[in-house]
Amino acid sequence: MDTIIFGVTHPSVPLSQGIKAVLAESYERIHRSNLVGMGVIPLEYLAGDMADTLGLTGRVRYTVVILEPLTPLVMIVDIKLDTGKTFQARMRFGTDWKLTYFHNGGILNYMIRKNV
Repeated sequence: MDTIIFGVTHPSVPLSQGIKAVLAESYERIHRSNLVGMGVIPLEYLAGDMADTLGLTGRVRYTVVILEPLTPLVMIVDIKLDTGKTFQARMRFGTDWKLTYFHNGGILNYMIRKNV
């Protein structure tokens, strides 16, 4: 993972800046779908966790450990910080189609590959 941004609700995602995942307290379904459609992993804090309680400042490097095979259902992933701290987050794509879009780097890339 190159870049993760985190916040309370769905932030605006600047894909041109290398955003690979977004970590938030919650998502509306449409926001999670939009992220996946752009090839970005939607991550949610586990119950009781927030940026403040985990000591996240936005000034550390994150590595998301994702074990294969991915499923559209809720998966718990480990997030390792360059400070040595590790915590867990929820990853959910929602449907097989959204997982397919993610594997292709987003819906646009999927459609290009499908039609070429």
